Amino acid sequence: MKKNIAKILFVAALAVTATSCKDKAKEAATTAAEAVEKVVNAEKYTVNTEASNIGWAGYKPTGSHNGTIAIENGILDVANGKIVGGSFIINMDSITVLDIPADDKGNAKLVGHLKNADFFDVEKHPNAAFTITGLEEVDGKTMLSGNLLLKETKNNVTFPVTVTNENGSITLTSETFTIDRTKWNVQYGSKSIFDNLGDKFINDDMELKVTVKATKS
Repeated sequence: MKKNIAKILFVAALAVTATSCKDKAKEAATTAAEAVEKVVNAEKYTVNTEASNIGWAGYKPTGSHNGTIAIENGILDVANGKIVGGSFIINMDSITVLDIPADDKGNAKLVGHLKNADFFDVEKHPNAAFTITGLEEVDGKTMLSGNLLLKETKNNVTFPVTVTNENGSITLTSETFTIDRTKWNVQYGSKSIFDNLGDKFINDDMELKVTVKATKS
């Protein structure tokens, strides 16, 4: 009987592990910042900030939180119907929390914590920026690379996107991916940085999903 119970528990553990691995978003390839080539003979598409944002999610042993960050402005460079460059500014002061009701005190508390020096230090670093360095097809997927500047730290990240271009409007949507926040000096609650956190740590991996819509200028 004990052997049967142990076997059942083992199989259940394997199932949970498999599900976790399957559901976990893939980390974006992260390298040193790259040089940005000057784009010539390209049309300018202006980012529609009302229809664009970055979704985020953070995880810890006891749960998770999620929300959005607004894109303040941006331009996509387009040649022959394809994106060949561009950049956008991210308004870090716009960060929201969606999993806690807006009128709940916990919402304002968490937003305040994310904005203070423990996390994004918005007073000193009100904006982040993303500059496209390239797009290429890899194994049937469009991979977008760009320099992400956050808290005065810049790294190049690569992640899969879908791009549509219809009637003078371009929509770029990423798959959900993760970045290691500590590579941008966001270290609060990281067990890879601090010892003796027990189960009070926060995962280094931060999930992101980018949606950018732009129209011909």
